[in-house]
Amino acid sequence: MRASVISATGSPEVLSVAEVASPVRVNAEVLVKVAASGVNPIDAKTRAGQGVSSAIESFPYILGFDFAGVVVETPYAAHPLNVGDEVYGLMSVPRGQGSYAEYVSVPSLQVARKPKTLSFVEAAGVPLAALTAWAVVVDIAKAHEGQRVLIHAAAGGVGHFAVQFASYFGARVTATGSARNLGWLRELGASTVIDYGAVAFEDQVSDMDVVIDLVGNTHGDTGTRSLSVLRPGGLIVNVPSGSWPTLEADAAAAGVRATTFKVAPDASTLAVISRLIESGDVRVNIDEVFPLEDAAEAHRALESGHTRGKLVLQVGELPF
Repeated sequence: MRASVISATGSPEVLSVAEVASPVRVNAEVLVKVAASGVNPIDAKTRAGQGVSSAIESFPYILGFDFAGVVVETPYAAHPLNVGDEVYGLMSVPRGQGSYAEYVSVPSLQVARKPKTLSFVEAAGVPLAALTAWAVVVDIAKAHEGQRVLIHAAAGGVGHFAVQFASYFGARVTATGSARNLGWLRELGASTVIDYGAVAFEDQVSDMDVVIDLVGNTHGDTGTRSLSVLRPGGLIVNVPSGSWPTLEADAAAAGVRATTFKVAPDASTLAVISRLIESGDVRVNIDEVFPLEDAAEAHRALESGHTRGKLVLQVGELPF
């Protein structure tokens, strides 16, 4: 099969298309012919030698968590997923190869039926970002009516889902983003929007119940500054891995709670998200689609930091 691989960690130029062995389906795995694969910040970090790169056992290696495609093999005849079903889900990178490839073999508990209202390209932009946003907003922050939630990097992949989920459950959402995205963030459900390039968010808000930090504490001390806008006992959730080693100590000193987060490939939660998408309560925004051969260009676009929603690789011929 064709796949976009890295032969070593480094700049985007280490990505190239190669012919590699197709995965062999085993046990309760489902073999999926991939139509499209999402591109996520963790992909770029891992490619650069950070992220989860330390667990890559050998090269060449295939990056990619998100996939959308068609089932071509199932574990057994009576399995709930059938050959020909349109599905999407999340890989367990780097415990195995990723989804920048024509085929993936993935545990069935990590695979959900694709929302009928989405194309394969749109569906490929959902799993990692939406599952992250759901866990942070619903499971950890327990979004509810009247709760005050500040979301940083709200126009990004995780952010635009987080705004929608928090708003859906009745929270009052304040979103930070660039000037070009402010109107769009209001459309997604934010009641207050802040242009981070024009004003300091800590001068605009206070007494927040929750801060969802999707920037990290590496750009303009966003995390540290966020501690001052939380109410006593409020919660900050720091998502970018490794961006704030002193998070818990800093939060305790400020009199607030803090946690990091790591996403799990949970198809049952993804199925709930699918229903919200099919009902029109939640949408995914695909900023740009790249052919598999241009994965390096996709990584460069992602690292520019100006993506609205998600970037996606088109892997197979569409439709199929």
